[in-house]
Amino acid sequence: MTENSSSTLGIIGLGYVGLPLAIEAGQAGINVIGFDVNPSVVKAVNDGDSHIQDVLSVDVEKLRKERRIEATSDMARLSECDVVSICVPTPLSKTRDPDVSYILAASESVAEGLHKGQLIVLESTTYPGTTREVLLPTLEATGLKVGEDFNLCFSPERVDPGNPTWHTRNTPKVIGGISEECTKAGVAFYSRFLDTLVPVSSSEVAEMTKILENTFRAVNIGLVNETALIAERLGVDVWEVIEAANTKPFGFMKFTPGPGLGGHCIPVDPHYLSWKMRTLNYKTRFIELASEINSEMPYFVVDKVREALNRKKMSVNGAKILLLGVAYKRDIGDVRESPALDVLKLLVEDGAEVRYHDPYVPRLDEEGVILDCVDLTDEALRAADTVVILTDHSQFDYEWILKHSSALVDTRHATPRDNVGPDQSWIVKN
Repeated sequence: MTENSSSTLGIIGLGYVGLPLAIEAGQAGINVIGFDVNPSVVKAVNDGDSHIQDVLSVDVEKLRKERRIEATSDMARLSECDVVSICVPTPLSKTRDPDVSYILAASESVAEGLHKGQLIVLESTTYPGTTREVLLPTLEATGLKVGEDFNLCFSPERVDPGNPTWHTRNTPKVIGGISEECTKAGVAFYSRFLDTLVPVSSSEVAEMTKILENTFRAVNIGLVNETALIAERLGVDVWEVIEAANTKPFGFMKFTPGPGLGGHCIPVDPHYLSWKMRTLNYKTRFIELASEINSEMPYFVVDKVREALNRKKMSVNGAKILLLGVAYKRDIGDVRESPALDVLKLLVEDGAEVRYHDPYVPRLDEEGVILDCVDLTDEALRAADTVVILTDHSQFDYEWILKHSSALVDTRHATPRDNVGPDQSWIVKN
């Protein structure tokens, strides 16, 4: 396959990573076959509908009409593909060990249809060494040789759901192959529909790059969350401190505290590295400490709710609590690893009557928690003994929320703060 040849791209996993990648490739004239084990996802794509917020249905529909994209659950059709991109989940087990079962299943399916000239790219975030130690043996068991008969690379996904500026096409893409020839093949293919490629010397470097990116965020969020806990004890407004520090034009990068970590990457990815290093008898101290601090923040938020209720001579047990926002970040409907779910569960365990409103999440069905979104009205706000802002969606009218709430805990510094003292950094109104 040459750089300008026609080709077929197979994408295993049509989620937040796979479907945007499919759209960009299809719009560049590449034929795409999407593979997914979820029948509803396959049907949606084939019907011209998008199940991903960042992908427009009109784009899927257009590519379907042009016969540039189709979806299937038939893994045997991987043999039709010149390039295969693996975009499957890599969750953590309950013991925080990487679960590479999806990668293993995908690699076995790829191996069954592997043929000379194919390029295989793993995009799923995982620990350094996965591409070489897990995928390569499975693929070479077919008798084909990497760098000679087929090429194998790792290229980490860099998806930021809801980001209006950076998306699949214009976000620089790191790619590292098992060999130099593999890297060249990966760069040649992705350059056909992505703006900037960043080749690195090996698949391990590419894997470690992704882990560093998200560990950097997790550790710095842990630092600013601990700063919030410290400021609370010192009677200082942590947000005022952060804004003042952010005026420094060098040597400081702004991070803000909140109810904890959420999303499919930042709370999870650093633990891939922790697990890998435990196998080498090394303890990743920064990662473990940041995780400990970040995981404590939902408890801190519940303590603030308890304090707000105490000021009204009420207990959590029997109190009516309204949560605003359950997605893990602003203006998206993704609740994966959302700290709002931890806050919700803790309040329910304490006997609170909890309801929520989130314009992006009409129904919650996560780990035994089943709730429907309630309308956000004057009456709903007034009926709540305490309102808790957990996700700062831009469409919320915060002045109106503040006006109609009898007690308000704001974990995102979203509400107006005129004449608010340091003792009201979190409990804004009571």
